[in-house]
Amino acid sequence: MSKRLTCNVVVVGAGMVGAACALYAGRAGLDVILVDRGPVAGGTTGAGEGNLLVSDKEPGPELDLALLSGRLWGELAQEFGEAVEYESKGGVVVASSPDGLAALERFAQGQRAAGVVAEPVAGDGLYDLEPHLAPGLPGAVHYPQDAQVMPALAAAHLLRASGARLLTGHTVTDVLRAPDGAVRGVRTDKGDIHAPAVINAAGTWGGELAALAGVRLPVLPRRGFVLVTEPLPRRVRHKVYAADYVADVASDSAALQTSPVVEGTAAGPILIGASRERVGFDRTFSLPVVRALAAGATRLFPFLERVRAMRSYLGFRPYLPDHLPAVGTDPRVPGLYHACGHEGAGIGLATGTAHLIAQTLTAKTPDLDLTPFRPDRFAAEAM
Repeated sequence: MSKRLTCNVVVVGAGMVGAACALYAGRAGLDVILVDRGPVAGGTTGAGEGNLLVSDKEPGPELDLALLSGRLWGELAQEFGEAVEYESKGGVVVASSPDGLAALERFAQGQRAAGVVAEPVAGDGLYDLEPHLAPGLPGAVHYPQDAQVMPALAAAHLLRASGARLLTGHTVTDVLRAPDGAVRGVRTDKGDIHAPAVINAAGTWGGELAALAGVRLPVLPRRGFVLVTEPLPRRVRHKVYAADYVADVASDSAALQTSPVVEGTAAGPILIGASRERVGFDRTFSLPVVRALAAGATRLFPFLERVRAMRSYLGFRPYLPDHLPAVGTDPRVPGLYHACGHEGAGIGLATGTAHLIAQTLTAKTPDLDLTPFRPDRFAAEAM
C-alpha cells in the first residue's frame, strides 16, 4: 500500500460534474483530491455534446438548477471562454405542424413565468435564424440562453483551475466509515484516502459507489449515440431540435426513442443526435439507431443528405427514475454527498450542482432548496 493521503474532500469521478465539484470546493478553501479509475472525461462527459440547456426543461427544480448553472457557466466563460469552446449560440426548437407549434408555445409560456427567455418564431422568421432548414415548417421557439462547450476540454480546464490533486487510474473499492457510520474517506486499489467528506460524482456508476457506502441510489445507464460529420463552414447556427425531443427526455420508457437534434460546433463538424434506450452497459454499435439519427437530421436540414458522416460514438446517461439528479448530503451516511444522476444534462447542470454542494460543505445556506434532489428519496421504493 502507498503512503496514506489526507484531504478535506474526496471527489470520486473525473467527468464534468466531478471537475466542477473540485473547482467550487477548492475555491471555497477546501483541500480536494479527485480520484477516478479512468482518465479525465473518460466516461459520459467524453461522449457528450456539451449542451448547456434551459430549452428542454419544464418549470420546476431541474429548470431552477439549469438557470443557476447557466449564470455560473456565463461567469466561467469570462475566465475560460475560447479555451473550452464556449458558445452562447442559443437553441431553436422547431415544430412540424400548426398543432405542434401551439403545444410548443404553451410549453414556452410556462417556462417564461419561471425566468426563461423563450421567443416565438413564426413563418419566414424561422429562416432568418436558420436559412438551411427544411421548407414549409410553421415556426419555432428561440431560446437565447442555450449554450454549448466542448465537454472534455471544459472538464480538463475546470479541474486544472481547481488546484485539486488528481489521481487517475485509481479504482475506489470501498467507502471508509467510522464506528458511528460517518465517512472517513475511500479505499482504492492503490491506497486509502482519508477525508471527512466524499462526493459521489461517479455519473452512471454513482449507484455502485453509493452501494459501497451501504446506501441505495438507483442510477441506471441510458445509452445514446451521436453522429459526427466532416468539418463544414457554419451552416447550423444554433442547437436545433424537433419539439418531440422534450417528450423523449422526460420519458420513462426503456425502449429506443430517437428525435432529431442538430448543432454545429466551433471546430466545424456537425453533431447529430439524439437517441435514448436502456440496454444496460451494452456498447454494441447499432446501425438502425444511427440510420434513424441520420434520417431525422436530414428531415430538419436537407443539405445534410450530401454531407459525409465521419464517425459515431455512444455514451451512457446516468438515469434516475424521476429524472432529477441526486444533489447534496446523504442523511443516511454523514459526510457522504451525491452529485450524480443528471441523465443527459450533466454538462449543463454541473456548475450549479457543484456550487450548491460547496455551499453545504462549508455550512452555508444553499441558493436553491435541495429537498427535491434528496439522495434518500428512493429509499422507500426498496422496502
